[in-house]
Amino acid sequence: MTQGVLPFQYENERTIQGMTAAAGLPLYLELAHVLGMVESVRKRLTARQGTQGWTDCQVVMAIILLNVAGGTCVDDLDRLEADEGFKALLRRAELNGLPRAQRRDLERRWRKARDRAVPSPTAVFRYLESYHDPEQEGLRTPGKAFIPKPNDHLKALPLVNADFLAFLQSRSPQTQATLDCDATVSQTSKADALPCYKGYKAYQPLNVWWAEQGVMLHTEFRDGNVPAGFELLRVLQEALDLVPPGVTKIRLRSDTAGYQHDLMKYCAEGKHPRFGVIEFAIGCDVTPQFKNAVAEVPEADWKPCLKGEGVHSLPTKREWAEVCFVPAGMGFSKKTTPYRYVATRELMDQPPLPGMEAQQRLPFQTMQWGSNHYKLHGIATNMRLEAGWSGNKVIDFLYERCGKSEEVHAVLKSDLAGGHLPCAEFGKNAAWWWMTVLAHNLNAAMKRLVLGGPWVVRRLKAVRFHLIHVAGRVMERGRRLLVRLAGGADTLALFLAARRKMLELARARAAPA
Repeated sequence: MTQGVLPFQYENERTIQGMTAAAGLPLYLELAHVLGMVESVRKRLTARQGTQGWTDCQVVMAIILLNVAGGTCVDDLDRLEADEGFKALLRRAELNGLPRAQRRDLERRWRKARDRAVPSPTAVFRYLESYHDPEQEGLRTPGKAFIPKPNDHLKALPLVNADFLAFLQSRSPQTQATLDCDATVSQTSKADALPCYKGYKAYQPLNVWWAEQGVMLHTEFRDGNVPAGFELLRVLQEALDLVPPGVTKIRLRSDTAGYQHDLMKYCAEGKHPRFGVIEFAIGCDVTPQFKNAVAEVPEADWKPCLKGEGVHSLPTKREWAEVCFVPAGMGFSKKTTPYRYVATRELMDQPPLPGMEAQQRLPFQTMQWGSNHYKLHGIATNMRLEAGWSGNKVIDFLYERCGKSEEVHAVLKSDLAGGHLPCAEFGKNAAWWWMTVLAHNLNAAMKRLVLGGPWVVRRLKAVRFHLIHVAGRVMERGRRLLVRLAGGADTLALFLAARRKMLELARARAAPA
């Protein structure tokens, strides 16, 4: 009897020993060893200090690899467990480099014979409980923004990320760090979740993106009702403490959530002991007072916005002008240079209907010059004109954040498992989000340090298609594991080149400073 319309049939494979559908996934496990992520997890995380059951490293690395492989929830760990070839590689990797005594201790953590290589979903849920503090939940006040203080286990995850980025910086050094501060809304159906500004239940993590390295420097998991600008200065200070050695210059970009006088004053007056003055470009609130200042700009002072510089510049639909504006809430001392304000306007393709201006609500501020209606935006910056920061250059600099720093939010929520939080407890979700960030940074290091070339700009979905989900068979010969790939000579060459590069990184890390 035919099974379907097309001329093929499905049958059960009776011999599955050694088969794997993700022959490229062990490369990420190897890179985590090479770049010190596994070592840092073992050193920093202490939620599983007992002598029984899964270790911190086993659970955390399983969650990170689950993210890389494309899993979206805790139950997907069973899919990794069903991959016989990957299980064999994972079990062998756990013991690699450990002294005989530690190997025996690891094997003795199970009273019965261990039959799983990947922690079960139940074990992972129990493990995530160590990151949740029930006492913090009792401090909530209905209707007010509140961020539960992380416990010691949750505080350790940013330190793991900092250790990882320190080695990334040592192999791909950058002297400047452009930080993009932005929050992202992750919609959820959890009963205890709080509504965000868009009206639906969500969580709203605040992220600090390092543009030059293409990684997440810091993140803070938050409820949906916590505004993006809430305690932003504190989060920035925490992020600055995580910047690895070698960076000497910090620049900051943010939307209007960052338009806070205490934050801008902190940056402009050079209060950070390590980095001093922090140059910033931040979207400013288009208030009636700002509109009045913009209205006083002579028409001749408006200049066309150009994308790029020099002969490669391209015209846009926007115009810009310097605005003489001093906000009422900002106090200046004699030692402080007032910030520059730059306004941009863009002619609306379809102006408001006559008589409907008051009823028509738009997601942006508008202003009228004569019979023309314009979209209006403002930027506050401490970047000086005499240092070469023209208004057009400041605009270009700020708008660059609308590329990768916002794309990474989609990657975390759709390519990775950040959009599918495991439960209703805040601390568990915060730990899950942080492990998603670690998975993202591990993939960023894979593309930048190992694969290189066109791989650097590829989304994780494309990397899975070409690298991770390659079929293979794992076999043991003479105490060695062999992985036979099913992708042909080009695939084998790609895998071998990646392993040679990781071997170089391992030798560089082991070499004395």
